[in-house]
Order: sequence, then structure tokens, then C-alpha cells
Amino acid sequence: MADIIYTYNNNVYFNITNRCTCKCIFCIRNEHDTLGEAKKMWHDHNPSWDEIKAAIDAFDFSPYKEAVFCGYGEPTCAYDNLILAAKYMKELYPDIKLRINTNGLGELFNKKPIAEELAKYIDHASISLNAPNAERYQEVTRPRFENAFKDMIAFSKKAKNLFESVQFSVVDVISAEEIEASKALSKELGIPLRVRTFS
Repeated sequence: MADIIYTYNNNVYFNITNRCTCKCIFCIRNEHDTLGEAKKMWHDHNPSWDEIKAAIDAFDFSPYKEAVFCGYGEPTCAYDNLILAAKYMKELYPDIKLRINTNGLGELFNKKPIAEELAKYIDHASISLNAPNAERYQEVTRPRFENAFKDMIAFSKKAKNLFESVQFSVVDVISAEEIEASKALSKELGIPLRVRTFS
């Protein structure tokens, strides 16, 4: 069985699903079969809540101030387990901040609003902007949905008003001009942007 909880660069992460609604051209899954201290990242099956709970119970969270839902998949593709895990973490470790790294397409995938419920249990959201416009977003992110950029932006606007903090990210596989355009869009939306280095 793959690691459900793993550490990377002195941070702790939850790998609760391998399902994803995008096939980003820069995805680390295309380059590596594992990450950080994890022995295995590819699940033989999507973990059940009982398996996720057992992993939480077995892990020593005492050195960490934050835990992040971000593994080899989009966390909102395992939405019910994501909420159960976040609620359980808040019960056990109320002082640990929770963050979700998401592509922002969870409402499309789950076919219902999720931002409000997520924000009840998760403190911070990092949303993959990936491109400054819809055309490039489709090329870079390769989502399974049409018009996904519009929905990602709509989710981001909601999230900005619900979570303790929200940030966008882009990876520097896009051009310098596109990064600058992404910065301009982020400024227009009032959401900070982090530029990640492709590795």
C-alpha cells in the first residue's frame, strides 16, 4: 500500500487519492514514482476513511505546525474522505494549520459547491492558476472539463472570502511574459501568486 501520510522538505502531506481531473504538462507524477520520504505514492486502491484514520493515528504530528492535503492526486477527488480527515485533524490537533493544494476544479468534479464546507476545516488554500488565460490553461493543465479556467477562477473568488488565506501558483514552464500576465491577473483578483520552479 502507498503512503497516505508522507514528509517532504520538513513538511507533512496527505496523499489520499491518485485521481486527478488534470494532466498538467509539468506534473511531478510524470517524472518520479515517489517523493520526499514516501516509499510509495501510487495507491493500489483509493484509501478508505478507515485507512486514512489509521494513518493519522499512527503518525507523530508533534513536530509540525502545518499539514497539507497534496499527494499524487487532486484531494477534492476524494472529497468525503478529505472532509473527514480535516475534521479529525482539527479534533486531534487544533493548533495545526491545514492547507489544501488544489487545482480549483473540485466543484466541477463533485457537481456541488464545496468551498464553504472546505473552509470550515481547512485554513489555507493554494490554487493552481497555471496560466493567465483560458486558452493557455487548457494547453498547460489539460483538464477533463471544457471551460475549466472559468470555473477555477470562480472557485478562487469564493475561496478568497472564505479561507484564512489563499494563494495562486504557476510553474515556470510557461514563458516570462505569461508569468507577468499571471501576476497581473492575480493582482486584479486580489490573490497573491507564487511562482514555482519546475524540477
